[in-house]
Amino acid sequence: MEVVSKMRAEQYNGRVTVHVIIACIVAATGGSLFGYDVGISGGVTSMDEFLIKFFPSVYKQKMHAHENSYCKYNNQVLAAFTSVLYIAGLVASLIASPVTRKYGRKTSIIAGGISFLIGSILNAAAANLAMLIIGRIMLGVGIGFGDQAIPLYLSEMAPTHLRGGLNMMFQVATTFGIFIANMINFGTQKIKPWGWRLSLGVAAIPALMMTIGGILIPETPNSLVERGYKEKGRIVLEKIRGTNHVDAEFQDIVDAILFQSMGFGRDASLYSSALTGGVLAFSTFISIATVDRLGRRPLLISGGIQMIICQVIVAIILGMKFGENQEISKSYSIFVVVAVCVFVVAFGWSWGPLGWTVPSEIFPLEIRSAGQSITVAVNLLFTFIIAQSFLSLLCSFRFGIFLFFAGWIIIMTIFVYLFLPETKGIPIEEMTFMWRKHWFWKRIL
Repeated sequence: MEVVSKMRAEQYNGRVTVHVIIACIVAATGGSLFGYDVGISGGVTSMDEFLIKFFPSVYKQKMHAHENSYCKYNNQVLAAFTSVLYIAGLVASLIASPVTRKYGRKTSIIAGGISFLIGSILNAAAANLAMLIIGRIMLGVGIGFGDQAIPLYLSEMAPTHLRGGLNMMFQVATTFGIFIANMINFGTQKIKPWGWRLSLGVAAIPALMMTIGGILIPETPNSLVERGYKEKGRIVLEKIRGTNHVDAEFQDIVDAILFQSMGFGRDASLYSSALTGGVLAFSTFISIATVDRLGRRPLLISGGIQMIICQVIVAIILGMKFGENQEISKSYSIFVVVAVCVFVVAFGWSWGPLGWTVPSEIFPLEIRSAGQSITVAVNLLFTFIIAQSFLSLLCSFRFGIFLFFAGWIIIMTIFVYLFLPETKGIPIEEMTFMWRKHWFWKRIL
């Protein structure tokens, strides 16, 4: 069967059609929602008017920041405002799995857009902390549905030889969402006292785009066949590949369903956010240009090594030159900024986009939706844990927090080196054979 499937993969026909490009662009705008919210929340929580209204105790701490720069934002309620989004997204991603599987990728994308639209309106109009938190929860639900469905949609719509690059449009949208959020924060912080409302409310624009786009884009042929619409699935496949000669790829999709039946400082912080957001956005294009030529493993491993080195450098500089009650000199500040930017570049062309691309393409069709839900859930769970504990960890570990995260990156990089097979150029419905060849996973499969 392996030989036959390999021959079938070589028989795949088609090109990158306008339908694929439009569908992927529309779907990828969902990534901008995640990115925008990540970027906007950090800037908004540094705005004095926002803190005075919802977190007055944090504002008082901020005014005494010279006494302890590491602990000025150490407040569990403020941390909860940030982290509740991720725990809501975690729960939503698990709910999204059966929805995506039973009703299609489009349905989950639309549901995510509507939820995010509601959340952005609630946050912009928030009159009290409860309204603000409920809005964040709705944003989390939107992210849970969007992050669960969009990477699957992109992987299934893209031709095999360009799947990595097109899938990374989600990460491109995410990084540009962060960058745009930082730019908006930089402008709205000068609009007093309601600039923070504008920052939070602008999220409604990509949410509306995602909702309308979700209605207009076609469902993936994989999802249609999975749900019993075999002929409609073939029609869509012919349309997005721009040819009637799709027998080989269509048969792979159908065979995957047979497998299923068998059971298988204020301004300074805004400046730095804008800088790193821009670097992150543009560095993602490096990955798009190289992922389908160099492969996933080389990017993840080299990116991990670069990130580790940068974390250690920052820890050393802050440990030696940044005391508890003093400011770092300008020359060393430049070193820190450069190291952070190099870290962001490494993340932008490796773990950032590939953290979504690899999980979306490695699962067989019958568990793809569930697998993506687990991926999103784990991602959001640890994001929630980090968001909730980061301020306390920073206050306790101080410069050592960079070494703490460097240790985790070491573990991640070693895991990829030992256990992640290369998925470059492998048709999405033939991943099973890749796992059966791997030195470790073949013992299980």
